[in-house]
Amino acid sequence: MKKLVLTSLLAVFAATGANAAINDNPMYRPDQGKFYSVTGLHSSTDTTNAIALTENFGYGITDRLSINLATSLSEANWFDQTNWNSFGVGLNYRVFDGANWKADVFGAYSLNPIWGYGETFLDEDFTTYNWQVGVVVGYETGSWTFAGHAIFDYENSESFNWGDDGFHTLKLGADAFFAMNSNWSLLLGAEYNADLDNWEDNTGYWTGKLGVNYNIDDAKFVGAYVGKEMTHEGEGTWKIQDGFAYGVMFGVEF
Repeated sequence: MKKLVLTSLLAVFAATGANAAINDNPMYRPDQGKFYSVTGLHSSTDTTNAIALTENFGYGITDRLSINLATSLSEANWFDQTNWNSFGVGLNYRVFDGANWKADVFGAYSLNPIWGYGETFLDEDFTTYNWQVGVVVGYETGSWTFAGHAIFDYENSESFNWGDDGFHTLKLGADAFFAMNSNWSLLLGAEYNADLDNWEDNTGYWTGKLGVNYNIDDAKFVGAYVGKEMTHEGEGTWKIQDGFAYGVMFGVEF
């Protein structure tokens, strides 16, 4: 399932940002009292019979503090296989809000998968529980934004199992957003996903993303993207994977 959603979930919980019109800006943040929703449909050329639906729904508690819920569903072979892949809740807080520089911290808790893979709800043989903490730092002007992020994930078979049999990952990435005019914008992104439990073997992988957005107005946008993955093959060699991910998104603030 990794390739299917490789770029769609890059920033499920890292979506933070400036109090401005909703778009795919990596530093977007809802105003106090505002809700937002970003819905996506995603697939890839090597899983042409599978489609993933993602939803990220959030609320601005204050201008600095927001909460969000994120979930994903998928189907394959004309609904022969249907899965509820994940569900999570996250909080993020803007710790620094300068004229151009911004910094946010966030945390999230999620379950994966919910139903489908083991054919039962929260199957103890399949479902894992993930704790996440991270930081996003960005520089924003009227026409472009550059942001970097670091995200630490701890995943285990139980919510509060802090034993040595869990999985630890670190994601390091950067995103650039360019507003070409009041309607059209471009987004470039790259992220490295490191397996901290096998750091010596360097089993991490890179994902890249190129997107274009159209702002219908200050409260709505549509976007499309393509993504690519590069994996470590050992002994200092890397391989760009065949195929690519692609998808569309619709965002609204209200």
